[in-house]
Amino acid sequence: MLPWVVRRTRLPLLSLRCVGCPSESATTGEGRFRVNANGKLLDVWLLVRCVSCDRTGKLTVHERVPVRSFDPAELHGYRVNDPELVASRLLDPLLARRNRFTLDWTGAWRLDTPTALLDEAWPVQVEVVFEDPVPVRPDRLIAQGLGLSRNEVLRRIKCDTPLRRTTSSGFAFTVMAGD
Repeated sequence: MLPWVVRRTRLPLLSLRCVGCPSESATTGEGRFRVNANGKLLDVWLLVRCVSCDRTGKLTVHERVPVRSFDPAELHGYRVNDPELVASRLLDPLLARRNRFTLDWTGAWRLDTPTALLDEAWPVQVEVVFEDPVPVRPDRLIAQGLGLSRNEVLRRIKCDTPLRRTTSSGFAFTVMAGD
């Protein structure tokens, strides 16, 4: 079985309307948190920047949370702008729903495939693993990985996962011999 891995190359853009211009894309840049103390309560925001006008906005991560309820390592990560913590919060679907944004993964991922010849033994089994929840259509991913057209993929691939429905979880497929 050949392993394929979908890896994130950068953080995705956010589809989020800017209040200063008509743009609907924002980025986290290097990823910065803003932590604000109000007595014994903390507010934590993830700062985002419009890709067009460079205006800074904020996404609410935590609002009015008692300081004692935070894990000390997590609180330290917010204070030092830990890149792994930025990525995990940005990829959190609850944060996206609460702040009304979606992720634009265009150009933010790559497919790593082994350099094995497909002409040796048919059929060929392939397992696709996602390191991050990158939403992609399996037919497009397979076409890119094998260098085939999408019609050829639909004809030669046997898979339990629907090929034309977006997925972000791992799956396996079988490549049948060409005619």
